[in-house]
Amino acid sequence: MAANYALSFEEPVFELEKKIEDLRKTAAAKQLDLSVQITGLEAQRDTLLRETYAKLSAWDRVKVARHPLRPVLSDYLALMVDEYLELHGDRRFGDDKAMFTGFAKVGDEKVMLIANQKGKTTKERIARNFGMSNPEGYRKALSKMKLAEKFRLPVVTLIDTPGANPDIGAEERGQGYAIAENLLAMAALRTPIVCVVTGEGGSGGALGVGLGDRLCILENAYYSVITPEGCAAILWKSGDQAPQAATALRLTAKDLMDLGLVDEIIPEPLGGAHRNPKDTAAAVKECILRHVKELKGQAADGLLRMRYAKHRKMGVFLEGAVEAAKPAGAASPVQATG
Repeated sequence: MAANYALSFEEPVFELEKKIEDLRKTAAAKQLDLSVQITGLEAQRDTLLRETYAKLSAWDRVKVARHPLRPVLSDYLALMVDEYLELHGDRRFGDDKAMFTGFAKVGDEKVMLIANQKGKTTKERIARNFGMSNPEGYRKALSKMKLAEKFRLPVVTLIDTPGANPDIGAEERGQGYAIAENLLAMAALRTPIVCVVTGEGGSGGALGVGLGDRLCILENAYYSVITPEGCAAILWKSGDQAPQAATALRLTAKDLMDLGLVDEIIPEPLGGAHRNPKDTAAAVKECILRHVKELKGQAADGLLRMRYAKHRKMGVFLEGAVEAAKPAGAASPVQATG
């Protein structure tokens, strides 16, 4: 049971798990053999999980990506990274706690690891600004990417952020410029870059560490130009339309693969990453190692040519899709002008 936390569509599964737990307690207390009943309920639970997760809407997957028990950076460091040395500061303003940078050893590969840090507890999340980085976080990431280039280390980024910090201080210190600088530098970085979206991939905050040779995404993660709530507030003047906005944004892993924006979808354990962080980390590790080994065999000039070509060919034009995605009774967010 996922620590007594169930999303709305998981409630029937949660009820089955409670029955399983009650049977186990009864069996232990009264020394009864209830293994047949428990096994039967576990089979029902697994079937229900498969059926439930097979038909999740885009908005449901956003909820899974935001699940409070979903693995975060500290889990990946514990389960996937053999050794690491964190590097602090941007040499200009400060050390952004929402952005991790450091040398790391993943399997037999030495890499520069850059990752959004959300934190696990409420106290940690507040200290790390819920994974929303300031300009100094992106500048810290940039300086460490250049260090990786100097030492010929592959760069691995783990993306999990609702977006860059939008407050006044961040804007005054050049938030947009810091992200733009990162995009320019990553496009020309002469070392392999593997990016993995593990949870939320929100807007420029994700893009600022997301331009690479490979972009992979966990099955229930999302990657979007804006959060569904933000999109709904702009287009339909109401955050209540977030579910419709999520569909219109085409932000799920499957949508992104269909649009040619991601290179690989990493399968999650049955019921989502929050139910089995260990297996999730193992799958992410295998994906990273496979792509790093493949890219290390490429000459730097070849890498840059392929990286450029990869991003130049992105984009799919769809006509007539606006009306299909529009909520009932809502005004069209896009109007043609003569």
